[in-house]
Amino acid sequence: MEYVFGPVPSRRLGQSLGIDPVPAKTCNWNCVYCQLGRTIPLTHERRSFFPRQAILDELQQALAQAPAGTIDWITFVGSGETTLSSDLGWLIYQAKRLSNLPLAVITNGSLLYLPEVRRDLAWADAVLPSLDAGTPELYRKLNRPHPEATFERLVEGLVEFRQMYRGKLWLELMLLKGINDDETALRQIANHVQRIRPDEVHINLPTRPPAESWVEPANDEGIMRAVAILGDVARVVHPADGSFNLGGCSTVLEAIAAIITRHPMRQAELEHALARWAPGQIQEALHQLQESGRAKVVERLGDQFWSAPAAYFPNATESLATAPNAVRPRPGEPAAPR
Repeated sequence: MEYVFGPVPSRRLGQSLGIDPVPAKTCNWNCVYCQLGRTIPLTHERRSFFPRQAILDELQQALAQAPAGTIDWITFVGSGETTLSSDLGWLIYQAKRLSNLPLAVITNGSLLYLPEVRRDLAWADAVLPSLDAGTPELYRKLNRPHPEATFERLVEGLVEFRQMYRGKLWLELMLLKGINDDETALRQIANHVQRIRPDEVHINLPTRPPAESWVEPANDEGIMRAVAILGDVARVVHPADGSFNLGGCSTVLEAIAAIITRHPMRQAELEHALARWAPGQIQEALHQLQESGRAKVVERLGDQFWSAPAAYFPNATESLATAPNAVRPRPGEPAAPR
């Protein structure tokens, strides 16, 4: 399938059947921690990327093929920013007509200042936007947004969406060592959380290869500090347990490509997910994918990850200012913490 994948294990949503309405990597943020690499170039324009009926047809087929009880949520999650698809509202509405399963949307939240985006997401049972910073300066340093996706628009959009939305609003906070895990940064975030009034704040750590090699997850002290400052609304989200459903893939090559396009994975994780094939087949398939340019190995966090070939992960010495075709930081903003 081209647009629908899984079910895959999700940290918050159990076994999640994913729907990807945007091409990789289509985003208006260039987050330092993104598992899909850098965004080149940034885009802020909403439009239709794929035939929406084709996406709906794949969803209907996946739901019909899935054994009872194997899907916990239907989740719209883009290879970039989900709400950049102008078809999203129609797709959510039609998906709710097809199934009684709860439906979630994972988004950075940057377009919620637009009334039409708020209307699109109103049909969802849960919306999971991001809030990683409490000031415009840290937001630009960490999320590196398109110039039109300002911090003020992000916060006001979240506040306005909460006022009209009746589903579950779960804010996501990616906690990074030395970036947003100190007391000052966390209290600034907490001030905005009080205005937004989410049902929960999910504290996440980067467990897959971050776009920038210097990114590290917060340590236990930073996590405990975040929980203490954010209060009862906060909960730490641990890595997901579960299995990748590859029933719709006819060959091991297709199965691997389907996974790593959206979820860069360690080789041991791939071998576990592909247990129905012999180890020799998996090794040969990985070799073929790498030789043909359909996959590549990325070194991050002390591990090697298999990733989609188009994903851009610069090396440790390459700055944002010198990377070819990269989005440049604003004057006076460092590409990495000093």
